[in-house]
Amino acid sequence: MRSQIRGILLLSLTAFIWGTAFVAQSVGMDHIGPMTFIAVRFLIATLSLLPVICAKSLFGGRRAASERDSDNARMLLKSGVICGIVIFVCGTFQQVGIQYTTVGKSGFITTLYIVIVPIFGLFLGKHVRWRTWCCIALAIAGMYILCVNESVSINKGDVYTFFCAVSYAVHILLVDRYSPLVDGVKLSCIQFFVCGVCGFIAAFIFETPEWSSIASAMAPLLYTGVLSSGVAFTLQVLGQRDVKPVAASLVMSLESVFAVLAGWLILSQLLTLKEIAGCAMIFAANIMVQVLGFKKDVA
Repeated sequence: MRSQIRGILLLSLTAFIWGTAFVAQSVGMDHIGPMTFIAVRFLIATLSLLPVICAKSLFGGRRAASERDSDNARMLLKSGVICGIVIFVCGTFQQVGIQYTTVGKSGFITTLYIVIVPIFGLFLGKHVRWRTWCCIALAIAGMYILCVNESVSINKGDVYTFFCAVSYAVHILLVDRYSPLVDGVKLSCIQFFVCGVCGFIAAFIFETPEWSSIASAMAPLLYTGVLSSGVAFTLQVLGQRDVKPVAASLVMSLESVFAVLAGWLILSQLLTLKEIAGCAMIFAANIMVQVLGFKKDVA
């Protein structure tokens, strides 16, 4: 029980960081293209984790090399590469999609991963009970009320963002598969490096990266690279060790609430009664899925 509470707290902090990072992400796109933003952001994230890994190696002690260690290293590399490619796909769809749709609709569509995760889980033999589906439906309704203020219509930006949600659902399930088997910080570092390299390859193919433009966007790049990527994704990996993927996706969906609160506190954007109602519905869904023990409903 204590480990589950720790996991929930880590995932809640992850949602908080992601929610507050929307401002930085939006500002950074004013200076550089989406591929360049992804590349620099995730390479910064990689560098931010290297001191942590070195400190763990120095103070955590060293074990003698063994066949088991070798197998673990291969698993770490495999999982890091796979997760890194999925993160790149997810980030690409989100960064490109947000150029063609509104922020509100993008936020709502992205967090549809809380529905996609249990649907994918069904194909993997994971059972989800009706009470959990009720929580998911309540959270989805809350996110719609919170994020969507304009008339509902579908454009290519919406389609790109939907594929972002699908990709992120895959990432959640991959983390659930690999995080108990390997070092969480090392897994994050490898996946960030793979994503950053993929981003730079795409940037030089589809864009023209310039150091002056990157320097102009350095503040939002540092925020999203160190906190939103380096810290938050690592917290996700560590938190999902103790929380099942469906419950984890519900907790992380709080990022939409934190995004609205960040706009209120940082940008002085007032909350309407409609937005407050949406926040309350999402919060209620998360409380229900935890307090009522719905984590046990997911095999």
